[in-house]
Amino acid sequence: MTIEQLHDIYLRHPSIQTDTRQLAPGDLFFALKGPNFNGNLFAAKALELGAAYAIIDEAPAQGPDEAPGHQPDHLILVPDVLTTLQQLALHHRKQFDIPFIAITGSNGKTTTKELIHAVLSSTFTTYTTKGNLNNHIGIPLTILSVRKDARLAVIEMGANHQKEIEGYCEYTLPTHGIITNIGKAHLEGFGGPDGVRKGKGELYDFLRTHDGTAFVLTDSPDLPAMSRGIPHMVTYGTADADITGTTLPTTTSFLHVNITQGAATGPIHTQLVGDYNLPNVLVAVAVGKHFGVPDDRIRASLETYTPSNSRSQLIEKDGLHIILDAYNANPSSMRAAIENFANLPGTSIDNKVLILGAMAELGPESLAEHQGIIDLIARYPWQQVVLVGGDFRKLSHPYLSFANSKEAGHWLAAIGLANSYLLIKGSRSMKMEEVLI
Repeated sequence: MTIEQLHDIYLRHPSIQTDTRQLAPGDLFFALKGPNFNGNLFAAKALELGAAYAIIDEAPAQGPDEAPGHQPDHLILVPDVLTTLQQLALHHRKQFDIPFIAITGSNGKTTTKELIHAVLSSTFTTYTTKGNLNNHIGIPLTILSVRKDARLAVIEMGANHQKEIEGYCEYTLPTHGIITNIGKAHLEGFGGPDGVRKGKGELYDFLRTHDGTAFVLTDSPDLPAMSRGIPHMVTYGTADADITGTTLPTTTSFLHVNITQGAATGPIHTQLVGDYNLPNVLVAVAVGKHFGVPDDRIRASLETYTPSNSRSQLIEKDGLHIILDAYNANPSSMRAAIENFANLPGTSIDNKVLILGAMAELGPESLAEHQGIIDLIARYPWQQVVLVGGDFRKLSHPYLSFANSKEAGHWLAAIGLANSYLLIKGSRSMKMEEVLI
């Protein structure tokens, strides 16, 4: 079966599942394989549950006449299911002559994606990555979720090694791109800071050779130089850019932004915690202006966006003011979160508690980076500091230490804090949100 024929089937059955537990009648089931699972083993079950077709790369062990429940006409055998999914996504992508905006970076990808989607969808039918489906499976699934009524698409690209973004670009074909920043994330996979720059820069490389447009943060020490040669650029930052803005003084924990050039939005009172979100807001303004979203809609969209999924969430619970930023962490984002927390307006350092989980995928630099965080913590007289798991456990420090987030949660429940501010942050593998369970 050709990709064109498979695409015709997809158009008749445009909902794709890779997990039979989420399958609905009429879906297409793609039997993906991984180190610990084999979707081919669930193809028959998918058909029994009502899947229109199951795409497999291992022939059934028994012949169809010998296997009750099998529907051979609805089993599509391909050389490799994942490759077929990506090829199908590419073919579907080619049916659209609309902007596809790709977003990558070390920190802030998902928040930036959500803000941009909020702004664009106020005016245009816009499709985007759901949650954090930003990998070799999630990106093709996102592309295949784009319908005929689309005016724009926003695709988030995560990566932990070189050539990954390059591969995503081959079937996303982005017309526009954003690198949020270059930080110390996934150092082990990228091979150090230079590898991060090269790996993330693969998006710029694609735009440079395909007449693309980049939205570039002028405040970055890396991105202006990395973006040289891209045919079209829109810049944003605190100064010397098409869209400029600064933080406004506030008595709350939320970020307030004043756009000083390029848009007449007036002050933007966001529900985001942390000045480190300023570039994310500015690029959302820049993208909105570039595509013609009215200024008042840009402001309203950014003010009504509420963060979720443990990203810079402000939670009021049992008399505590909790900043839950536990979706991910690396040295760059950890430092920014700690310093922002220390300087929250209208608060005192001596009623602030840090509960920090270890950072993952830092390779040979991990111990030094964790020591650097400990050194930063030591600059402030916190009410209490709790360090959880990983390489924090391998270093000497004067702070409370727990093996995992649940132990830290038991401590928090037992100690009876009141009227305190908490910052809870750590890598995804640490599951720091469980401190609050």
